[in-house]
Amino acid sequence: MTILNYPFDSGEILQKRRRIRRELLADGTKRMPKRIAVLGGSTTSDIVSILELFLLHEGIEPTFYESEYAQYWQDAMFDLPELVQFQPELIFIHTTTRNITEAPLPLSASDAEVEDALDRQTAHFTQMWEHLRETYHCPIIQNNFELPSYRLMGNRDAWDKHGMVWFVEEMNRRFGDYARSHADFYIHDIHYLSACYGLDAWQDPTYWYLYKYAMCLDAIPTFAHSVTRIIRSIYGKNKKVLALDLDNTLWGGVIGDDGQEGIAIGQETAEAEAYTEVQEYCKAQKQLGVLLAVCSKNEPENARLGLSHPDSVLHDDDFVSIYANWEPKDENLRRMADQLTLLPESFVFVDDNPAERDIVSAQIPGIAVPEFDSPADCIRVLDRSGYFETTTFSAADADRSEMYRANAARAKMQQTYADYTAYLRGLEMHAEIRDFTPVALPRIVQLTNKSNQFNLTTRRYTQSEMEQIAADPNRIRLYGRLRDKFGDNGIVSVVIGEIMDKTLHVELWLMSCRVLKRDMEFAMLDALVAQCRLHGITTIVGSYLKTAKNAMVQDLYGTFGFTKTQQFENGDSTWTLSLDGYQNKNRVIAVNEEEMEHDA
Repeated sequence: MTILNYPFDSGEILQKRRRIRRELLADGTKRMPKRIAVLGGSTTSDIVSILELFLLHEGIEPTFYESEYAQYWQDAMFDLPELVQFQPELIFIHTTTRNITEAPLPLSASDAEVEDALDRQTAHFTQMWEHLRETYHCPIIQNNFELPSYRLMGNRDAWDKHGMVWFVEEMNRRFGDYARSHADFYIHDIHYLSACYGLDAWQDPTYWYLYKYAMCLDAIPTFAHSVTRIIRSIYGKNKKVLALDLDNTLWGGVIGDDGQEGIAIGQETAEAEAYTEVQEYCKAQKQLGVLLAVCSKNEPENARLGLSHPDSVLHDDDFVSIYANWEPKDENLRRMADQLTLLPESFVFVDDNPAERDIVSAQIPGIAVPEFDSPADCIRVLDRSGYFETTTFSAADADRSEMYRANAARAKMQQTYADYTAYLRGLEMHAEIRDFTPVALPRIVQLTNKSNQFNLTTRRYTQSEMEQIAADPNRIRLYGRLRDKFGDNGIVSVVIGEIMDKTLHVELWLMSCRVLKRDMEFAMLDALVAQCRLHGITTIVGSYLKTAKNAMVQDLYGTFGFTKTQQFENGDSTWTLSLDGYQNKNRVIAVNEEEMEHDA
């Protein structure tokens, strides 16, 4: 629904919210249900109603618990029965500078008194966060603080300990320190958001006096969209690929007409500098694990000529895929998705041409196609849209481009083998398959929230939930890491099963699509069977829960040798495997070699 795509018209969203909600709920989309508690230090009803629209638009169907006005702390700390019964899966705490109670202090206060006030205010929040964490074991999103609406001492407010500006900045620093040291806790940065919006407009006091809104009404869609970015990222709904046009997108001019020397890139002109900043922005995304690709109507040699310009920031080796030809761009994007074993909807397509944008939007459901008018506008729209909002980050993210480039080398090598098994052996694959470890847990959580296609149940887990599973003696857990002669793929597979008597019920089985058809699934099955035998388990029961994206694994259990015991009309199925007489199926991957060498 384009009305909810950034840049959006806040007034139109507020005016048409009921119609938008009806249309979203009637569009037939199968969404992820989530129970979200909103604990407010000010009026939150309009925030909740607009937040629902953005979440529905992102494939999340929320059910809300909303605290009474300014009762956020009481609801959190006193285990209100309604909230306990609601059992939130995510908690959003909407507090603002108006909820700071320990400042401003009198100018006569000593430094020690100021520090005591900071400690009291910090404890007010940290005690609440700890109680919520221990009670509900779910992600918590907490606003930091916007700047105050006035400065008693003028510019001195920023550096004098008695200044409200200084107090707010110090509280924000302490909130950040807490977020860095606690998993499943996220800061919603209204300090930045209100500055972008314009602090005077954001804090229009009329809305506080009349309605106890901590921001103006027109800012609520901007606010709700920003919260949605975090929730979307937590539940693995970020985009993965930034597919870029070339002419008048990454440089000014048309390389085929103007030649390498005629395109605008570098620092010599205002136009060239603007396109250089676009390239710098795109290249920086690689650090987050975003894959860069080219999708351009161009001759291949001209595309590479532009990327080899001496002032170009981006070069051939920054891209995991380059499609420069005269085919329709939507077809090239689909081919690119197949090549990368990703879904087309995980792409962001950036093109200066409105006609090309319209075609791609119409032909590929779910793909993001930002609207912009200039290079500077391009950066702003990409940034504010939050396609790649980062809530977790690991070394594997930073290495993702190299992993996909290594996949291209593997595909090239496959062409030299007539026999596929010989090709697999030629990869010299080595797997590490073991129980969950604290070091591996963040990547495991990330994988459960990002894997959609090779995922038998598509269950999502937060860090807190996964920590509980990792400590549960009634579960068998395995993660698999795969490396070969071309490099380390990182952790690529996860299996979780619950023990019930002598049967293991598989709750989760997933694998990264970048290691498809390399028999890693058989290595994981062999390891799972071995663990089951150690626990005296004689039977494994697995379920396939159909989604719009996981059709590739609907018969996976059958290839494992399971017997289908139930088939449901909605496409779901149940499968059973007796371990009596089971023989290992993996023939091409060496598993836990270092461990076996150590035991020897």
